[in-house]
Amino acid sequence: MAAKDGAKSQEEYKLKDTKPDLGEKWPHGGQRGGSGWISSERVASTYDLVEQMFYLYVRVVKAKDLPPNPVTSNCNPYVEVKIGNYKGKTKHFEKRTNPEWNQVFAFSKDKIQSSTVEVFVRDKEMVTRDDYIGKIVFDMHEIPTRVPPDSPLAPQWYRLESRRGDQVKKRGEVMVAVWLGTQADEAFPDAWHSDASSVQGEGVQKALGLRSMYHLNCEAQDVEPSDRSQPPQAFVKVQVGNQILKTKLCPNKTTNPTWNEDLVFVAAEPFEEQLFLTVENKVSSAKDEVMGRLISPLNVFEKRLDRRDVHSKWYNLEKFGFGALEGDKRHELKFSSRIHLRVCLEGGYHVMDESTLYISDVKPTARQLWKKPIGILEVGILSAQGLSPMKTKDGKATTDPYCVAKYGQKWVRTRTIIESFSPKWNEQYTWEVYDPCTVITLGVFDNCHLGGSEKSNSGAKVDARIGKVRIRLSTLEADRIYTHSYPLLVLQAKGLKKMGEVQLAVRFTCLSLAHMIFLYGHPLLPKMHYLHPFTVNQLDSLRYQAMSIVAARLSRAEPPLRKEIVEYMLDVDSHMWSMRRSKANFFRIVSVFSNLIAMSKWLGDICYWKNPLTTILFHVLFFILICYPELNLPTAFLYMFLIGLWNFRFRPRLPPHMDTKISWAEAATPDELDEEFDTFPTSKGQDVVKMRYDRLRSVAGRIQMVVGDIATQGERFQALLSWRDPRATCLFVMLCLVAAVILYVTPFKIVALAAGMFWMRHPKFRSKMPSAPSNFFRKLPSKADMML
Repeated sequence: MAAKDGAKSQEEYKLKDTKPDLGEKWPHGGQRGGSGWISSERVASTYDLVEQMFYLYVRVVKAKDLPPNPVTSNCNPYVEVKIGNYKGKTKHFEKRTNPEWNQVFAFSKDKIQSSTVEVFVRDKEMVTRDDYIGKIVFDMHEIPTRVPPDSPLAPQWYRLESRRGDQVKKRGEVMVAVWLGTQADEAFPDAWHSDASSVQGEGVQKALGLRSMYHLNCEAQDVEPSDRSQPPQAFVKVQVGNQILKTKLCPNKTTNPTWNEDLVFVAAEPFEEQLFLTVENKVSSAKDEVMGRLISPLNVFEKRLDRRDVHSKWYNLEKFGFGALEGDKRHELKFSSRIHLRVCLEGGYHVMDESTLYISDVKPTARQLWKKPIGILEVGILSAQGLSPMKTKDGKATTDPYCVAKYGQKWVRTRTIIESFSPKWNEQYTWEVYDPCTVITLGVFDNCHLGGSEKSNSGAKVDARIGKVRIRLSTLEADRIYTHSYPLLVLQAKGLKKMGEVQLAVRFTCLSLAHMIFLYGHPLLPKMHYLHPFTVNQLDSLRYQAMSIVAARLSRAEPPLRKEIVEYMLDVDSHMWSMRRSKANFFRIVSVFSNLIAMSKWLGDICYWKNPLTTILFHVLFFILICYPELNLPTAFLYMFLIGLWNFRFRPRLPPHMDTKISWAEAATPDELDEEFDTFPTSKGQDVVKMRYDRLRSVAGRIQMVVGDIATQGERFQALLSWRDPRATCLFVMLCLVAAVILYVTPFKIVALAAGMFWMRHPKFRSKMPSAPSNFFRKLPSKADMML
């Protein structure tokens, strides 16, 4: 039973092939879903990776000559568009008889059950429900269909009717356009949607032009501490935004200190931060004294695209005068000190805001250094099915899902579908591809900021994670449309949980096959990363700062991509310790070496004649390769070619997706998951931390033994010629001399043939005791006896 349940769960966690109707064309006057009010011979669009969804669009432009309210003598107008039970409202204007709204409403065709469209012009001061300034009514069957590239439908003036249906001149006129269309309409992104939240637009965000700021070779002159009797021990502190870095203390106590250090920051264009530099004196271990400061905007510094030298410059340091000054001179600014800096904005580096394992952008910062794109990536975000309830609203469990996609510098966000476990977005996005060995990441989230939610399953007012999908472009065949349903898997403290499925359509179009093949031999990152590389600590710090800047900028967009969304998409916690990940990586290593282990077992079977026919054939091949050594390399390459050709039949037919077995997600124990989701620093009690620390010591002890054993074997190789064991080294040197003489006088073919035949000798001629070379090697000394 357990095996069946495990197989069932594994089946649930796999990709499912789907066959959606992408870019379908409706026949003229077609009846679909019981509705015949959409008729068009050409209902197609450039959105060919999504299912066409039909909408009724109502554009409310403006009104004129609206009558004032007889009670207030003012008019505070707004427009309400009503189709059956669905209503959309414009904003209202205070005391205006000729308002301009220019707002578009989109009503999903699938949810329309009315045969008329009513447009009401209301006065905000009117409290009675049926009291309005005027209205116009459209018959659904008379509304035209408009599909791009048709020209936009021009709005028209309509005279407002009273409740009785008569047109009265004094009620004014309203300019409106009404048409039927698809999500390919250019009005779709900015429209108010009847099935979506009040957050407008799909939220296409272009993330920032991140630049690394390079700061080096500092030298100051005439810096003065408050106590002039003691020369200062100076250091420099530099701040850009929230990033603060310090140089080391100048080794000499002098008023003309020098430093030769690189301080690297991340800055985003357009630049909002400034460079704050202070030269400080280390008075004591607990006290630092500012001797001068420099404040400068970032856009004044030189931009560099390669390794050319940057011009250095002297900058005056601003400081307050020390000591007693007369009168108003006490607070005058003095510029007696100055600092020599070489500062530039680096454009040749790529500032990574994501893990290199899932990198989606490898271009340098400067746009001038970008090559031509080698392909186009198109993704249709179709729908989701079976989503889990994420919160409670009005006593009912519900979910308000939306999807976010990130590739390169471009972030996109779909509209939020209100209260739906099976939302349909059918939105299509396009990216330029500069390197095929990159990954696109898509995440599905629940919008917890719409208001009215009583309880979120995440326990906090954050947009909860529903799941994430990664697709590596190099695994996709060119010009093929992949339509699959991806499981949305989330690892929680209680274990692995499937939160639903998201249906995607993906197509990678290759623009230049020759250029793409060339890129496989090209470095992954820009050349500056190899000519003048950063340290590991600098890379970690820069990535953290880049992620913080991206999260801060995108949180201010409309609609916002909040910090928790950006951090989840960028895998901000991927470097944290996890027992589960450690196990998973260990078994990944075992899997990698499994082929070598299988090969060694196969060779062992040959040596022990487990299958006489195979052993005889191997002997024949061995004789041929020894007699004709020039065939060794061609045979090896031919063998690899044949293996690749044989494995072509078993190539993966689906894009790779998150594997719960490889991730060790299902086998993780509750305590391991609890440890993985613990805060940093820990929030657990002393007993729990002690238990986990002891377990970590136990695991580290076993790793320590393995590392020590590897070091011992290496040191034994060194001991062969290092004379640490004089007798062993002497014996080995003499054996080497004898071997050299024998090999000089004996043809190599005979030596190789004799060695091979001895290695493949029959088990009858083998001893169960270890061989003499093995015994000799194991008795060589290592440095383990020198350790404390």
